[in-house]
Amino acid sequence: MYDVVLLTLGSGRDAPGGACGSGGACCGGADDTAATPDAERCETPRVPVLACTDALTARGARVTTVTARSDAEIDEVLARLDGPPRADGLAWPDSDGKTRLVVATASDGQLRAVLRRLVRRYAPPPSRRPADLAEDRTLPDLPPVGVLPLDPARSGTVRDLAAQLGLPRDPAAVAAAVLDGTPRRLDLLRNDGGSVTLDGALLGAADDAGRPLHWRARVEVDGTVLSDGSEPISACAIGNAGGYAHLGEVALLADPDPADGRLAVGVAVPVVTRSALGRKRVRLEVRRARGRAVAVVPRDEKVPFLDDGVEGELSRKRSWWTEPGAWAVWTG
Repeated sequence: MYDVVLLTLGSGRDAPGGACGSGGACCGGADDTAATPDAERCETPRVPVLACTDALTARGARVTTVTARSDAEIDEVLARLDGPPRADGLAWPDSDGKTRLVVATASDGQLRAVLRRLVRRYAPPPSRRPADLAEDRTLPDLPPVGVLPLDPARSGTVRDLAAQLGLPRDPAAVAAAVLDGTPRRLDLLRNDGGSVTLDGALLGAADDAGRPLHWRARVEVDGTVLSDGSEPISACAIGNAGGYAHLGEVALLADPDPADGRLAVGVAVPVVTRSALGRKRVRLEVRRARGRAVAVVPRDEKVPFLDDGVEGELSRKRSWWTEPGAWAVWTG
């Protein structure tokens, strides 16, 4: 029978609104500061974690629950997924999959945090690229993960990746998928900032009245220029899945597919037109493209963004590229 590690993140660093999915009541806020001493933080397992543990144990699995509060503690868990030592000395995932990982997530950002550490563990440096690595990839097939959503209130939101992928949300169903299901391989976006993207990124922001704050950047997808940096941009979406496909009623992306080997990009540019009576109107022109990689080069501005729900600020060139089928989830 399988060994299963059920991992919960106890740091709010990658989870807007609370570290363990408790709205900040358990582990403090997104700045990873807490009003309670460390010894009191996240010591009570969430109800879905307990239920999933019980369901796994009832099926004969050997279950270990871990609350990781740092990258180092996440890495200790991921080391259990290593395969046998290789002659080239590279860390490589175990193809047998006797140890299986379930990530209890309060947000897509928390799942991303674990995948980011998986990539750091198993992606070989360019100077040590092994011959058995696929030509269109920079890392091997990552071990499949089970996803246990902790916040039922997110179950109907499009930005919940588990909902988009149709993954089970009931703890018993998650346990069954991990033990009896099949891995569904998905594309992974890497970027030159050292992180990864599972769902997508939305660049841009709005003022307090909801009006977009315009910015300028060169946006290029596989040689196709969507903006040369000379005109204002209202928003730019980079999608692997569909969480950022729409901005209000504006469709930024057309049918993004997390398993087609390509990323989808949409740039919304305000265009001024005049009616037959000479009245000035502003409409949004959305320019779209698909490809293997996208580069965004801001022009003298710091551009705020959300990447899998995690806030950031872009002040220099950032490139995202697709790793086809690099990660996987257990499905029923």
